[in-house]
Amino acid sequence: MKKAFMMMLALLALPMAMQAQTKYHDVEANEATGAVKSIETSLMGMAQVTTFTPDGKMTREGLSDAVYDADGYLQSCKMSFQGNVMSFSYKWENGKIVSQTMDMGGGQAFTISRTYNEKGAPAADTFDMGGQVMDNPYTDYKYDDHDNWISRKTNMMGQEMEQTRTITYYE
Repeated sequence: MKKAFMMMLALLALPMAMQAQTKYHDVEANEATGAVKSIETSLMGMAQVTTFTPDGKMTREGLSDAVYDADGYLQSCKMSFQGNVMSFSYKWENGKIVSQTMDMGGGQAFTISRTYNEKGAPAADTFDMGGQVMDNPYTDYKYDDHDNWISRKTNMMGQEMEQTRTITYYE
């Protein structure tokens, strides 16, 4: 049960990174660049679809109360998932999310810190759940023609997994 819960949280948390020329930087928060229309992410048989307006604003089932800074970077939002509402806050540096905090209510908050590889894709996420730390490295990236990743491997809680994405672009 704990592993399944962590996988669901990881699937919610994984969307975040780079820099583009749009009003909103939600595409970058989802580790992509360019005129992205939608991203379908799959991990361990669980799929999630995130869509974007032409100006880069994210729309996703359960997403609410999004707050942006003056430059269009997402600062916080709420996400409803299986009847639970979680609050997210983000810290950006140089157009990339370097950490995010998830508050699941009742004082159960945890932080995810991110490092990046030489290509600008996440190299690893480090989950800090009240002092219990778990590293989640990413390897074996595959990219599409727009230089956005469409496949990567991770090792979470001793289990190697492949995360895949199907990205649709505005033409």
